[in-house]
Amino acid sequence: MGRLFGTDGVRGRANADLTPELAMAVAIAATQALFERDHSHAPLAVVGRDPRASGEMLEAAVVAGLTSAGANVIRVGVLPTPAVAYLTGVLSADIGVMLSASHNPMPDNGVKLFAAGGHKLPDEVEDEIERLMTEGTKVRPTGAGVGRVTDLDDGEDRYVRHLLTSLPGPLVELKVVVDCANGAASSAAPEAYRRAGASVVAINADPDGLNINENCGSNHLEQLRAAVVEHGADLGIAHDGDADRCLAVTADGDEVDGDQIMAVLALAMRDGGHLKDDTLVATVMSNLGLKIAMADAGIRLLETRVGDRYVLDELRAKGLALGGEQSGHIVMPAFATTGDGVLTALHLMGRMTGTGRTLADLASVVQRLPQVLINVPVGDRAAAAKAAQVLDAAKQVEAELGGAGRVLLRPSGTEQLVRVMVEASTLAIAREAAERIAAIVRTVSPVSPV
Repeated sequence: MGRLFGTDGVRGRANADLTPELAMAVAIAATQALFERDHSHAPLAVVGRDPRASGEMLEAAVVAGLTSAGANVIRVGVLPTPAVAYLTGVLSADIGVMLSASHNPMPDNGVKLFAAGGHKLPDEVEDEIERLMTEGTKVRPTGAGVGRVTDLDDGEDRYVRHLLTSLPGPLVELKVVVDCANGAASSAAPEAYRRAGASVVAINADPDGLNINENCGSNHLEQLRAAVVEHGADLGIAHDGDADRCLAVTADGDEVDGDQIMAVLALAMRDGGHLKDDTLVATVMSNLGLKIAMADAGIRLLETRVGDRYVLDELRAKGLALGGEQSGHIVMPAFATTGDGVLTALHLMGRMTGTGRTLADLASVVQRLPQVLINVPVGDRAAAAKAAQVLDAAKQVEAELGGAGRVLLRPSGTEQLVRVMVEASTLAIAREAAERIAAIVRTVSPVSPV
């Protein structure tokens, strides 16, 4: 078995790659890997999901696996990923499980795991779970040792109340359009923004199990742009299927990406004396414009590998206060143990209210270099990213760009894709170079016909 865990849990096509049997096996092994029995109490697990139809099936399998391993389960229903992480902590659970494929299309699903406190698992724990799945798990309990299941009815309210305590004041005289991606935050996000004091227009907030992420949310901003202009809103907020990310658009409908959001929040936290060591953590995917803006502001930028888990590791290791990704995963450890799109949006709007400035004005601190990202479908993402022809092409492009740009190649952590990113002095140069490399990636690992 190849490594099961990607950068964000176990993910695949539900009932094909990610079967109920696999989900159950992960749950059983995770219980045994994360809980050292001291016989003083049974392990406790929190289980949530996004509204995908397959989540109902996988939830049943995961709950069966957890209880068969002796864990008591609290089902919290459809909630954002960061809400499940938060509840894992406040309910003193040993394990948190979120069933979601985040921004992926509806047929996909995933199993995200949290340890006690609501923290993502380190690589070594994931490796231990995979070892237990391969080598076989321990004898499971019977009789009174089998876990029990209860439902939590006020999980959303607890989560929203927690978010609101993080704000210094109400979001007065602010109108926001929120695109909920027909996902896990379809209820929680509009509720949080209204209770914070904003006037809210919610779109794509009617999930039916099949329409999650369908031409909406953070991967498709067209509807949000149009709605912001139509309603004369001050800004728009876009979430993905599990609401662990947040992108924004200005009153004119222009995109504000995660780099710009991080810059706005970093400056706000610095001004308030809350940016520890005047340091921001971002990944190597962040635009060079962010690094320049932070340097001009006297803020140090630390770079990590791609994946919010690596941003989290750096934040925790150094006790820092803010980090994130260009994709909109923003982490504020004072209030959350993982990326939280609703929390991010609240603080972005809080900065607007606190300064009286527009989002366009605040975001203009980052002057982005033209950047082109091509997601290339491949047969083997790891092999394609390491192929000699691909690496040679990337080196040639970097030599051509000199110091006026860069190339980044990486296999996706969740899909059979190689991501080709090029930054250059002009969009035309970046696009030509990225397409040149992408064409070679396609030839070295073509997708097998179905």
